[in-house]
Amino acid sequence: MTTSEWGRVAEDGTVYVRTPEGERSVGQYPEGSPDEAIAFFAKRYDELAGTVHLIEQRVTAAVLSPDEAAENVRALRAQVAEANAVGDLTGLLGRLDSLLPVISQQRQARRAERAEKSAAAKTEKERLVAEAEKLAEGNDWRNGANRLRQLLDEWKALPRIDRGADDQLWRRFSSARTSYTRRRKTHFAEQSEKREEARVAKQRLVKDAESLASSREWGPTSGAYRDLMRLWKAAGPAPREVEDGLWRRFRTAQDTFFGARDAAMAAQDSEFAANAEAKEKLLVEAEALVPVTDMAAAKQAIREIAERWDAIGKVPREKIRPLEDRMRAVEQSIRGIEEEKWRRTDPEKSARADDMVSKLHEAIDKVEADLGKARAAGDQKKVTELEENLTSRRAFLEMAERASADYS
Repeated sequence: MTTSEWGRVAEDGTVYVRTPEGERSVGQYPEGSPDEAIAFFAKRYDELAGTVHLIEQRVTAAVLSPDEAAENVRALRAQVAEANAVGDLTGLLGRLDSLLPVISQQRQARRAERAEKSAAAKTEKERLVAEAEKLAEGNDWRNGANRLRQLLDEWKALPRIDRGADDQLWRRFSSARTSYTRRRKTHFAEQSEKREEARVAKQRLVKDAESLASSREWGPTSGAYRDLMRLWKAAGPAPREVEDGLWRRFRTAQDTFFGARDAAMAAQDSEFAANAEAKEKLLVEAEALVPVTDMAAAKQAIREIAERWDAIGKVPREKIRPLEDRMRAVEQSIRGIEEEKWRRTDPEKSARADDMVSKLHEAIDKVEADLGKARAAGDQKKVTELEENLTSRRAFLEMAERASADYS
């Protein structure tokens, strides 16, 4: 019989391993010597020990999930407990058992980590829901759809949280997207309808504009084009594929008419240039009347100049306003001098002014008499009151006398 620390080989070739519970047969090795038999089963033990060492490293490094690690330890423990090997199997079992508290701690840590991630994911999902609901209430049709797609991608990247909360938040998120999409479709449907209405209206305006392009009634047609432009702006945009084409036709019709009008006006202005020169000479005569020294002569002269002015006729458009302003300034100067003279010689106003002076003199005489009496009586309060009254009336008298002098 050959023995070792952990096993022995019986005379019949049976190999036993020693355990705390006693010896256990692990097999026979009849073809070799007892030492070779012990070595054979010891090698099996070394292989098991290597596997235990490997699982220790993987568990310690947290390479496996706690559930995977526990399952591997359980399976390996069962394998060690029934292993046909010679060695410290009890020690291997102890090493495997010592991994269970480590796995338990890892499980708790994983659970805490999942709880933390779940809480963070819930907070993030609540943020996504709040933003989605805000977008659903708004009218940002251009950027809102893109942003909702981004929010959906962000949602998908987040881990699930507890089922009840996750389902509730998803329903809110999905409802917000549905509401926004429905309102957006309605908006663009309405816009499409309005654009179609604008297309019909602008086609009609284009026809009207083109029908006026050859008109030579410059004034009325210019007004008609202004009305058409106002209606064009009020119609709003037509569909993009026809808007530019309609506008080119409308603008071409306008340009055709106004180009012809401007050419006609330019030719007309050339004809009226001589009239402008004649009116400028008349203005020299008119402006020489100011300042007025003889009102009657000035009035007669300006009447004659006005008759000659009207007889000359039209002038170029850019000359109308400057020439009219200069003539009007001369007429207003003469009229103003005449009105001032009338104001100064108005007998009714002169009589009112003289009457005011007389009444103020009488009132002052009365106040002076009352003042003398108050002084004689020693009534200082009355004296002060009458002196103030007298000062005020004398100031009014001075003003009235100046006004009266203007009419004398």
